[in-house]
Amino acid sequence: MSNYRFGIDIDGTVTCPTSLLPHINKEFSCNLVLDDIKEYDLTKAFPVSTEDFYKWFKQAEPEIYATSPIQVDAHGVLTEWKKDHELYFISARGQNVRDVTLQWFVEQNLAYDHIELIGTHNKIQAVKDHAIDVFFEDKHDNAVGIAEDCHIPVLLFNTPYNQLAVPDGVIRVNNWLEANAWIQHSFLTQKA
Repeated sequence: MSNYRFGIDIDGTVTCPTSLLPHINKEFSCNLVLDDIKEYDLTKAFPVSTEDFYKWFKQAEPEIYATSPIQVDAHGVLTEWKKDHELYFISARGQNVRDVTLQWFVEQNLAYDHIELIGTHNKIQAVKDHAIDVFFEDKHDNAVGIAEDCHIPVLLFNTPYNQLAVPDGVIRVNNWLEANAWIQHSFLTQKA
């Protein structure tokens, strides 16, 4: 079996999409749950100015990333995939959180071939530069853009904030077990 290069987003894909909520609830005295987050822009879910939110986020970012829980089954699935495939984590995080990100991978005992913190949500160039074969994402417009521009399948992890329609090439999954099933039964059999 040939090995493929998997491109994987970190936040909301490998980490739980709820990772930010305890921090937001504490800082802004809210009681947000994931179902309240209908858009990727979190400031739409509670009364806060974008400026205040990002000022807070910039200083809270290292702690948020250091304490983000990993999604259920992500470790097992990714560890299995690592035996046969290359894992390239491509994240919108910036270089300012590189150390905390690498430390998180160590603490989670999560193997990887490459981690790229691009500091922007536009991942298309990184996907092309690294010749990614399939991508895993939670941000709707990223998933659509990568699928359409790079002509590769993108698995979109279902969340309340990414429910807009998706084109062919974007496959919705609810969890890592479904992602693995799709890889085993659709992607790898198609490539064989």
